[in-house]
Amino acid sequence: MNEQAPNPEAQGQDQGNEKQLMLQRIYLKDLSFEAPNAPAIFQGEWQPQNEMNLNTQVEQLGDNAYEVVLTVTVSSRIGDKTAFIVEVQQAAIVGVAGFAAEEMAPLMGAYVPAQLFPFVREVVADLVSKGSFPQLVLQPVNFDALFMQHQQELARQAQETGAAPH
Repeated sequence: MNEQAPNPEAQGQDQGNEKQLMLQRIYLKDLSFEAPNAPAIFQGEWQPQNEMNLNTQVEQLGDNAYEVVLTVTVSSRIGDKTAFIVEVQQAAIVGVAGFAAEEMAPLMGAYVPAQLFPFVREVVADLVSKGSFPQLVLQPVNFDALFMQHQQELARQAQETGAAPH
C-alpha cells in the first residue's frame, strides 16, 4: 500500500489550524475469560483453531473529545470443544483539534484502534497464560486496510439500497 496513514500528531500548515490528537486516557473497559471445558480440554492434544473478531465503537463525549473502544474477541477450539474465549474492551479518551470532518472517520476507525491494539495483545496473552493454556500472541492487524474494507462495504450497501454512505 503506497498511501501513508494520516499523521495526527503532525502540525497543520496553517499555525491557526494546528492538528492535535491526544490520547488523554487509555483504560481497560471490560474483559472476560472463559474456559468452559477445563479441565478435560487439557488432556487432549493441543492443536487449536483460533478465531479473532474485532469491533470498534466511537462515542462523542464533547466538542473535541471522543471515547474509542476496541473490542477483540478470541475463541480457541479443539474439534467441537471450546478451549477458551477471551473478550477484551480496551478504550481511550481522545482529544482532537484542527481536523476536517472527513479526517475524523479514519482517525477514530483506524489510527486510534491501532494505538490500542498493543494493549489488547498484552491482556490477551496474559489471560490465556493465566488460564494455563500455551502462549497466544495475536498477530499485528492492519487497521487502515480494515477501515478501507469497511468503507467499501458501506458504499456497496448504500449503492444497493440507494442511500448515501456514512
